[in-house]
Amino acid sequence: MALALTACGRLTVTPPPEGEPVILKPAELATTWTDADGGTLTLKQDGTFTADKICVSVSWYDSLAWSGTGTWRQSSNKEQSFLYVTFDVAHPVGSGTAAHPQEFERRPDSYAALKQGKVLKLWTAIGDPDNDYPNCVPTSPAS
Repeated sequence: MALALTACGRLTVTPPPEGEPVILKPAELATTWTDADGGTLTLKQDGTFTADKICVSVSWYDSLAWSGTGTWRQSSNKEQSFLYVTFDVAHPVGSGTAAHPQEFERRPDSYAALKQGKVLKLWTAIGDPDNDYPNCVPTSPAS
């Protein structure tokens, strides 16, 4: 029984990073965001972006640092903003195997907005939650 309960506990999604959901104006998003490994995502007011080795979610089990350019858009619900970035060039999706080669897609990568003190965060879950991989969390100082 204890083993079954332990196994069930490991099948949960990694929780979001610390912070409160926040609604951001486009001008607040249009800045440079930096992840824990020094990758940057610079969102421009005209709806374009440049990325240099920014963390993105490839699939439930994988993440990578990706560089390139593209477009971004924002949406919000009543309590939180969401950012969607679409690279101009397709990036890998999922793990490739000999039987199923690596696939590449041009699809939006999404992040949710949080605020912790004076720090704004964008985050997305990356990696296998059973292995406690960290979330991808680019940050920017709050205005």
